[in-house]
Amino acid sequence: MNKKTLVINPQVSESELPNFLSKLTDIEVIFVDPRKLRGTKFKTMYESDAADMVICKSSTELGKSRGSGKSTGIYKEVKSDDDIEDILLASQMGADFVIVDSVDWKIIPLENIIAKIHKSKTKIYTTAKNSEEVRTMFGILELGVDGVILHTNNEQEVSDSKNYMENRILPIQEINITDVIDVGIGERVCVDTTSILATGEGMLIGSKSNFLFLVHNESIGSSFTSPRPFRVNAGAVHCYTLTPEGKTKYLSELEAGSEILAVNSNGASRRVTVGRSKIETRPLILIKGETDGKVGTIILQNAETIRLVKSDGSIVSVTELKIGDRILGSAKQGSGRHFGMEIDEYLIEK
Repeated sequence: MNKKTLVINPQVSESELPNFLSKLTDIEVIFVDPRKLRGTKFKTMYESDAADMVICKSSTELGKSRGSGKSTGIYKEVKSDDDIEDILLASQMGADFVIVDSVDWKIIPLENIIAKIHKSKTKIYTTAKNSEEVRTMFGILELGVDGVILHTNNEQEVSDSKNYMENRILPIQEINITDVIDVGIGERVCVDTTSILATGEGMLIGSKSNFLFLVHNESIGSSFTSPRPFRVNAGAVHCYTLTPEGKTKYLSELEAGSEILAVNSNGASRRVTVGRSKIETRPLILIKGETDGKVGTIILQNAETIRLVKSDGSIVSVTELKIGDRILGSAKQGSGRHFGMEIDEYLIEK
């Protein structure tokens, strides 16, 4: 997948610009007249030959600029199919990028444009007013646009937008199973997401925030149950899972609209939304594991359809799990949590 680009169009005065730009960490491109910048780290996108990415006003101007050696493209406000045809023409002429500005209808025009030119070398940019719009634009037709120009004067909006763009890679380790114990009846949480989860993908769950087990989704059916690849039978109500912001939540706190991390056996994560969370009374089983001197536990429903991921990538039911089996999870040095946020403090969890 191509790298996504977040371009910031600062909505601040020229006197406030240096201070605002100093807060934009990890941003590579800004939508600013390069004459206003002196010795900054940013690349510029603007209607100026002095910019690194030169915006042309028409296909004719684009044709004249193609030999400049700079990245060149056009800006187009989309109001009709004729405007979309102009964008397609610019792509055929070799535009490095097109900026699509749809004032009223934003999604459908972009879907049409992405479908028609996503295999070309032309990058598709669009505009947004806030981080929620950024998130939507990067998700259109699953492919999303290549870049979003965010009009903002708020560095928090920039930070939130970056969070929507990034899929973190989490450390995954082998966990040696040291005990498997029936612990009677209790409440467990079944998490139905709005996404289809792949084989090898699930949620990181654990009784400790710093020691989590990879619980597989229910994409594997049986003669008694149909596959439900949107579901993770996640564990007892007290267990933790991870949110996209790097915080933790108790499983009991999840509800429709909550966002969690789906994680695969390589540690690649993605943001998914909870469609429904079911808390029901079921027989439970405690699983204890150890890795690199750290010990952790998880309590899951005791049933054949609840599965973990073994170190070789195969899937194992909790009813078949044995002492000495090696499964996958994520463990790190212990730390405290305050309302889900990680803090450094003295802590012992058992």
